[in-house]
Amino acid sequence: MSTPTGPADHQTDAAFDVVGIGNALVDVLGTEDDAFLERLGMVKGSMTLIDTDRAEEIYAALGEKTEASGGSAANTLSGVASFGGRAAYIGRVKDDGLGTSFAHDLNSLGVHFSAAKATDGDPTGRCMIVVTPDGERTLNTYLGASATLCPSDLDLDLIRSGSITFLEGYLFDRPEAKEAFRLAADTAHAAGRKVALTLSDSFCVDRHRDDFLELVAGGVDILFANEEEITKLYEVDTFDEGVALVRGHCEIAAVTKGKDGSVVVTADDQVPVAAHQVPKLVDTTGAGDLYAAGFLFGLTAGRSLADCGRLGSIAAAAVIGHIGPRPGLSLAQMLYLAD
Repeated sequence: MSTPTGPADHQTDAAFDVVGIGNALVDVLGTEDDAFLERLGMVKGSMTLIDTDRAEEIYAALGEKTEASGGSAANTLSGVASFGGRAAYIGRVKDDGLGTSFAHDLNSLGVHFSAAKATDGDPTGRCMIVVTPDGERTLNTYLGASATLCPSDLDLDLIRSGSITFLEGYLFDRPEAKEAFRLAADTAHAAGRKVALTLSDSFCVDRHRDDFLELVAGGVDILFANEEEITKLYEVDTFDEGVALVRGHCEIAAVTKGKDGSVVVTADDQVPVAAHQVPKLVDTTGAGDLYAAGFLFGLTAGRSLADCGRLGSIAAAAVIGHIGPRPGLSLAQMLYLAD
């Protein structure tokens, strides 16, 4: 098994293991049946961008719900911190109640977040997540202030201080955000760091396929995708075809297959990883985010690719057994028990 030189092998000067850039959102989660989705015209399993009016409509229609700081990259970074890793976050929130709550919550989880809050423009974004009884989640996202992140919002010194810069595909919708991603990747590489990207969503891949392919080929060292995303990216029919095409496109690709585990792909190797079993599937929200957390934590700790995938599976299992995108207990403790 080949193990590419990990960040921990030569980046002991890094102040943070992972610095993430993404949509800073407050997650609003509710459990409803399929009829609810039909009644509100939602496509099950999708992520749909919505405006303020639609956000208010869905919020009012949801029954019992919970709220917490969220967004895909923030979930990943909270997982890194839960393992005991050093994590920092870059994202845009408004100077309002939800923005203050987001910052306080993320810092309380051990994730460094010190970005200045916007004083004008759209309010802090939020993601309305509807979980059906089969554990599938349907996302309706009001991006708000998070969508207006641009290159000037980046803390370049913070990026230089991170062993890996982690980019969230959901943020890729605006030209300014694409510029920010490219600047972040260039800054990280100029400092001798690594860059990771999560494709986030198959609909996101459809919207930005050409840009993602260009970014993966020229600016990304570590790629995260699920089965649907990798086939959409390369416009192929099967998982194996997608894996064959991503091989060598970037240094490492970690491709997940739900209950069938994942595959870690390098230019000259393919490492199968089993899923970590859970008694009952309750909610898949955050499973991919936490898989990335475990994998990145393992990579920055200098672990083998097989072990990185195992940590990813452990972290993903920690969230799918209950409602919400955060583990119910310390991932460091779970890893200790698993070992």
